[in-house]
Amino acid sequence: MKVLFSLFFFLFSIVSFSQDVAILKYKGGGDWYSNPTALPNLIAYCNANINTKMNPKPETVEAGSIDIFQYPFLHMTGHGNVFFDDDDAENLRNYLISGGFIHIDDNYGMRQYIEKELKKVFPNQELVEIPANHPIFNIAYNFPDGLPKIHEHDGLPPKALGIFHESRLVLLFTFESDLGDGWEDPEVHNDPEAVREKALKMGANIIKYAFEN
Repeated sequence: MKVLFSLFFFLFSIVSFSQDVAILKYKGGGDWYSNPTALPNLIAYCNANINTKMNPKPETVEAGSIDIFQYPFLHMTGHGNVFFDDDDAENLRNYLISGGFIHIDDNYGMRQYIEKELKKVFPNQELVEIPANHPIFNIAYNFPDGLPKIHEHDGLPPKALGIFHESRLVLLFTFESDLGDGWEDPEVHNDPEAVREKALKMGANIIKYAFEN
């Protein structure tokens, strides 16, 4: 019954909220609230440049809440621990296979936790690397080499990993890039304007892909 209600709620709400995004709040003590100016800035950029009409102030939704079905796009970030209980995992899985999309942006230190928790959401699937020719890298702006590098961190190349359901990319995990830092207000990290522009353009690609696929 819970699954059927969630599916119905998603199909009903996606019509009314076809262009809104939300921040995903999760358990475990990690700072899900980090980068507070990032998503509002990305929303403003997308509304100005790729013809979206998103609410300028994103809502926050919890992983286990049916409220996630109101949003075609969820953004998740942080530096530390993540924990999904069984209800969270089931809810997120139903959301994703029903047409939702989650972007998880490692703010440095999240990877070891999120990879373990995603096994609860999709027990029989592994994160796979997204090739540079995937539409998410060229749907609005062209990134021929794939995910751009925004912050150095460990000096490793940026990685974009994903989970697919019936050939559709439903979850994107980005790390060693830190797109969210590039979306933040300029004075937060003092990134050059060209670096911020790369981050925002890649973010716009992710939003556009999620809305159109």
